[in-house]
Amino acid sequence: MTDKQQSQNNQAGRMIWIDLEMTGLDIKQDKIIEIATIITDAELNILAEGPVFAIYQPEIVLETMNAWCVKQHGQSGLTERVRNSKTVTAEAERLTLEFLNPYVSAGVSAMCGNSVHQDRAFLREYMPELEDFFHYRNIDVSTFKELAGRWSPEILAGLTKESKHLALDDIKDSIAELKYYRQQIWHPQRKADNTIT
Repeated sequence: MTDKQQSQNNQAGRMIWIDLEMTGLDIKQDKIIEIATIITDAELNILAEGPVFAIYQPEIVLETMNAWCVKQHGQSGLTERVRNSKTVTAEAERLTLEFLNPYVSAGVSAMCGNSVHQDRAFLREYMPELEDFFHYRNIDVSTFKELAGRWSPEILAGLTKESKHLALDDIKDSIAELKYYRQQIWHPQRKADNTIT
């Protein structure tokens, strides 16, 4: 077995979890103000926590935040961290890629998180190299929540979750939430008989 094949075997099933905090949801106007990443194995065990970056934005950008963002990011301390940060968007992208590279090869891992399509859209706009590092597929935990609410509402009754809207905490919450759904729906001892691609 070549070194490359061994590396691919070691990476099999690894998942990159990502979360962004933004000044809003308008891709053309709003900006990324925090990014965090975590690597897990296929069993959702955390292998490594990436660096967390509050990303500097000028006051003119912060002044465009809506009332919800002003309150939430103000109370969490993120707004002040952004004001004081020396890290700009391009540097946060570069350093995040440096963290990911030893663990997962480009194009291997789906993008994992909650409502991760929104994160992907902002990455495509402001961190295109990082967005391109992921496989084109997403593993979106919010899909499980939406389906459980429709098909098995009793599952949601046992789920407690409180988002802090800080990137690293939100990733850990997403991982815990997916573990809960796996336990409730699949049970860890069961193995899938068929693979659907």
